[in-house]
Amino acid sequence: MTSGGVEHTEDGRYIVVKGRRWRAADPSIPEALRSELVSALMTGRRLVRTHKDAARVMVHDAKVALGERGDPWWEPTGEGRRERIAATIRTLARARGEGSLCPGEVARVVGGDQWRDLMTAVRDVAADLRDEGVVRIMHKDLDVECAEVGGAVRIVAGEGLRFQPNLPD
Repeated sequence: MTSGGVEHTEDGRYIVVKGRRWRAADPSIPEALRSELVSALMTGRRLVRTHKDAARVMVHDAKVALGERGDPWWEPTGEGRRERIAATIRTLARARGEGSLCPGEVARVVGGDQWRDLMTAVRDVAADLRDEGVVRIMHKDLDVECAEVGGAVRIVAGEGLRFQPNLPD
């Protein structure tokens, strides 16, 4: 089976490159978010030569977020889903720099059509990452704890994600 010039296995779970099988990205990721994750992956790959392990972390997070590493996206476990949620939060927060992301965007990346079922898990993982200093959780421009807010929150990169390499123009 060929899609977009890339050969896939019959079940669509793998791509085949030069006779070698690689796990395909989760096809349920909305296109705009998939593009953002792929862009973050490519940025990390370009930086590996100059920034070594810091860039490898970026690559790994993006690949987990895309479903190319970690638990298979077609058979997620509870722990694997939490790891993918965390990787997605870190990748999108890094990619957006000073910008923010909505927990619903993370749930859409990881949960496909059942994304609403993941909203509690996304908020829980975001709270864990906040406790580690990786992200901040904002409500109306104030830092908050997820448990104290019933309404909309935004996630922004914390000091733990402040790796900002100088990219060539």
